[in-house]
Parts: sequence; structure tokens; C-alpha cells
Amino acid sequence: MFKVMVHVTLKESVLDPQGSAVKKSLHTMQYEEVQDVRIGKYMELDIQADSEQAARARVTEMCEKLLSNPVIEDYEIQIQECPQQVTGG
Repeated sequence: MFKVMVHVTLKESVLDPQGSAVKKSLHTMQYEEVQDVRIGKYMELDIQADSEQAARARVTEMCEKLLSNPVIEDYEIQIQECPQQVTGG
């Protein structure tokens, strides 16, 4: 079992109006040290797979087909192997 964290963000070349609005609000609140804000989304998936490589391949496919819009978004995948659960009996 693997826990997969997926971070999806707009590509640098794509305007981020939500990020711009947050940056403007932060500046209004006197947080003027903030130079830029990019808004994205974060997902966690628990995946049953034979290996980390197999889990990564499946999640990459999911990102390309559903979890992100590859035309305007980038994604980053992080994988952690979950310890095996021991069942009592």
C-alpha cells in the first residue's frame, strides 16, 4: 500500500487570478514581503500496487486523464510506502 500526494499547480506561463487576488489581499493586510502567490490543489490517494514504480505509473496516468489539466497545469507526485497492517486472529 502506498500513500500518494499529488500537488497540482498552474503552469508558470498561465495567469493565476486567484493567486493575484490573495497576494493583493496579503499586501492590504501589510504582508508586503510576499512576492508572489500561486494557488493549486492537493490530493492524497491510497494506492494498492506491487511497487512504488507501479503506483507512480498509475497515478501519472490518473493525473494526465483526470486529476490535472496538462494543457495549463503541472503536477508533482510524492509517494510514501505505508507499513503493512497486521490483522489479528
